[in-house]
Amino acid sequence: MHNLCYTIDALSDSGKQAWRLQEDGSWRTCKYGESLKEGDKRITDVDEAEQWTGQRLKKTADGQLKLVGRPGKFDFWMRGIFAHAVPHRFHTPPIPQKNDLIGVVASLTPGIPWLVYLDTDGRFRALDTRSEPIIGNLDIAVRGEIASSSEYVGPDAACNEQSMNLLYAQFLGGWLEHLKTGQMGVFVPDPEKTKDIDSYLEALNAWQPR
Repeated sequence: MHNLCYTIDALSDSGKQAWRLQEDGSWRTCKYGESLKEGDKRITDVDEAEQWTGQRLKKTADGQLKLVGRPGKFDFWMRGIFAHAVPHRFHTPPIPQKNDLIGVVASLTPGIPWLVYLDTDGRFRALDTRSEPIIGNLDIAVRGEIASSSEYVGPDAACNEQSMNLLYAQFLGGWLEHLKTGQMGVFVPDPEKTKDIDSYLEALNAWQPR
């Protein structure tokens, strides 16, 4: 049983127009990230969804969209319409646990550029940015900053209670935004914009799939 599926939502560079891919290959206008409707193409295979992520499209004379192709490595500054994979959940996911975050941070070797993140199941994970992709990676629901210093990764960092409490609160804030908006790769909020843990837990306990 799948916990979620993805729709392919295309968004204009202004963010004011959005379209959603349909089962028959056509596109309907929509509000980006809106709830599922009959006829929407629902993708449960992550590899298939990732193939759509970042693809560039253009409008045709009849108001539909046509696939142009994936931009080159240095073409992401280009204006236009781009496809995004938007998750839609069938069940309320578990709330990320602080002990899991501490365990992941403690397991990391300082000196390597790590990215600590939450996957779509709300589990803390880390990837080595030297060899694993970040852009278009649909395993990354919420991401922190890339870090290699022992101040931020490794056993010493994991023992810093104040730092771990702040990082956990930041990830809860990012997780809440991910659930509300359907955006992937959400950055954790800046420390000065981060609320207390209890506020996020209350909001997460009240959240329900759309």
